[in-house]
Amino acid sequence: MSKKLFVGGLDWNTSDQSLNDAFGQFGTVTEAKVIMDRETGRSRGFGFVTFQDNADGDKAVAQMDG
Repeated sequence: MSKKLFVGGLDWNTSDQSLNDAFGQFGTVTEAKVIMDRETGRSRGFGFVTFQDNADGDKAVAQMDG
């Protein structure tokens, strides 16, 4: 079962790839998406990361929280 995490407080320059790279150390990331403003095309400062395995998502929360 997969686990989808909300990730807030992102740097404005964070890309989907850099988000994937940051969280990939905890397990297999199936999707990493930075949410962009429709009008400006700029990051809204948050995104979502989906892990293939729940346990990997739990590890990421424990290590990356804060």
